[in-house]
Amino acid sequence: MVAAAAAGDRAAWDAIVAEYAGLVWAVARSVRLSAADAADVCQVTWLRLVENLDRIRDPAALGGWWATTARREALNLLRQRRELPEDDQSMLVDDRNPAPGDTVLLDARDRELWRAFRLLSIRCQTILRLLVLDPLPGGYAAAAGALGITVGSLGPTRARCLASVRSLLPGLAEVDSERR
Repeated sequence: MVAAAAAGDRAAWDAIVAEYAGLVWAVARSVRLSAADAADVCQVTWLRLVENLDRIRDPAALGGWWATTARREALNLLRQRRELPEDDQSMLVDDRNPAPGDTVLLDARDRELWRAFRLLSIRCQTILRLLVLDPLPGGYAAAAGALGITVGSLGPTRARCLASVRSLLPGLAEVDSERR
């Protein structure tokens, strides 16, 4: 897809957009940006891809490229606006220079999380996508409307879906049982 998009194939570009738009949005929002700022970060991230599309050597690593680029752009925006309190800056990970073991650990964690996500029912996957991974602008009301369920049932259903993810992740299941 990447090579075809770089060659000007509109269908390939649309497929890339469809596959990664949620990830870019989720990464931008994970840094606690407003919806408007997250939209700006998404636009800049898409621009970075357009600028570098012909330089992508490993199309299979595009997801990691997206996450890294979106996070950098989000943190750059926060730094420019000086919205980040001084003591919180120490919590930021510099994706350009991660500690030696961090990349391996983060990749392993992400693989396990996505493995667990894929084991969920389609209903739970959809609910978590609409509420967590790629939240709809209208929040719970919009998600409930899209799913055809009541707003009041969405929260408990979301909680059950998250509990299912936890049960599928051995490390989290152990932590949860220790807390009880």
